Amino acid sequence: MKDARVFRPSSLRRELRAALIAVLLGGPAASFAASTDALSEVRGLIDAGHFKDAAARITSALAASSLATEQHEQLAFERERMRRILLDFTLTADDAQARLRRQIPDLTPAEFAAWDAAGLLEHQVIDGRTLYFDRAPSNLFHLSPAALARRKSPKPAWTDGPMERANAHHHDVRKEALATGKRSVAPRHVRVTYSITVKPDAAPSGETLRAWLPFPRALPGQQEDIRLIESTPRQNTIAPESALQRTVYLEQRAAAGKPTKFSITYELTVFAQYNLIDPDKVVGAPATPELAKDVAERPPHIVFTDDLRKFSREVVGDEKNPYRIAQKLFAAVDRIPWAGAREYSTISNISDYALHAGHADCGQQTLLLMTLLRLNGIPARWQSGWVYSDSDYNTMHDWGWLYLAPYGWVPMDVTFGRLNSGDAQLDGFYLGGLDAYRLAFNDDFSQPFAPGKQHFRSETVDSQRGEVEWRGGNLYFDQWDYTFEAHAQIPRGE
Repeated sequence: MKDARVFRPSSLRRELRAALIAVLLGGPAASFAASTDALSEVRGLIDAGHFKDAAARITSALAASSLATEQHEQLAFERERMRRILLDFTLTADDAQARLRRQIPDLTPAEFAAWDAAGLLEHQVIDGRTLYFDRAPSNLFHLSPAALARRKSPKPAWTDGPMERANAHHHDVRKEALATGKRSVAPRHVRVTYSITVKPDAAPSGETLRAWLPFPRALPGQQEDIRLIESTPRQNTIAPESALQRTVYLEQRAAAGKPTKFSITYELTVFAQYNLIDPDKVVGAPATPELAKDVAERPPHIVFTDDLRKFSREVVGDEKNPYRIAQKLFAAVDRIPWAGAREYSTISNISDYALHAGHADCGQQTLLLMTLLRLNGIPARWQSGWVYSDSDYNTMHDWGWLYLAPYGWVPMDVTFGRLNSGDAQLDGFYLGGLDAYRLAFNDDFSQPFAPGKQHFRSETVDSQRGEVEWRGGNLYFDQWDYTFEAHAQIPRGE
């Protein structure tokens, strides 16, 4: 990473304030300060690739008897973060070239070196070893037209989703919204089956596996009439509507040599969104307590760094109109090429990473855009879940919402970005509109589950695949598989 700054979460700031008060009152705070310094030092060492030094520092810090529980957990997670990074970065330069030669048989070392020097092959130097991200070879074809032109495989390098290009659905949504004056139009009735299958012997036989499967919240005008049809096992706990990362919680005992499957089937109605925005009517957002958190920094992933401020100034210039500012920022982030992402839990500041990495996936682009919007006084918030289609295409996806007075909250999907239909109004569909082919599970990032997890989460930011643990610890993504199936129809009378 080009920027190895370390940011303390708000909980640490609160504890730091408490520690300072303790000093003023004559109480001991040295141990807290030492543990906070140790955490900052460890994060910096990991981001710089000094894993052995970080591990030694963690061991030393954890040996302190006065270490607070929260600092103990955070330091222990940094040890886990290193393990996860090494699961993402497994390729040597020879391995990466061998992967590329499957699609570019006559690849030369000079070509590889040139693409690598240009930053098109994501890698880290860890304890003196250069290790490449597992998806770096396939990501190259997203990032380099020259590499794509050299590719000789008969299969396409990737498949875009049907909503990433202007189509009849976009036209219908806009037409119906303008004709009716409604924001929420073109509903789809969707039946979803989602399952997690834990691999045999991931936990000892007889131990209780605890699983959290993502589940939608009722959002008036966006997704309604949510009904759980069945679950495996039958006994379940549905998180309350207030849970910003909603799940269905299930338990089941592991059996020796056998996989353990958790599954839910549910139905809901999903609406498309469209807002025709007149830039001349847009004014600054009101300074209300309700919107205050949506324009604020939120470490570690929404931080107004010097580099981000500089980028914002270059993009925004002298523009003052909030909508036109949003258009400029949307276009700037849209220009960042999409590429497959490393696990979010391994990244210390996602918006900063997206600004510097030369590529970003949907969640990284969204967090970067949210940070830029907030920096410019425009409220922005997160949403994520899954996109589906009338065929067999489906995948996880992240997007967001921004607040534009007097219109209120309107959606944005910077990853689908600007469409190329030739119709300027339709091309801007995803800055103020959404298709009806998506389910929202999460209305914020890094939120707790109900019931809560006892161990580290596999995904510390998003919640789309689910989570599994047993009393001995978390089960990471390499210990289970998942499937998503969605079938949609247009409700009668529409």
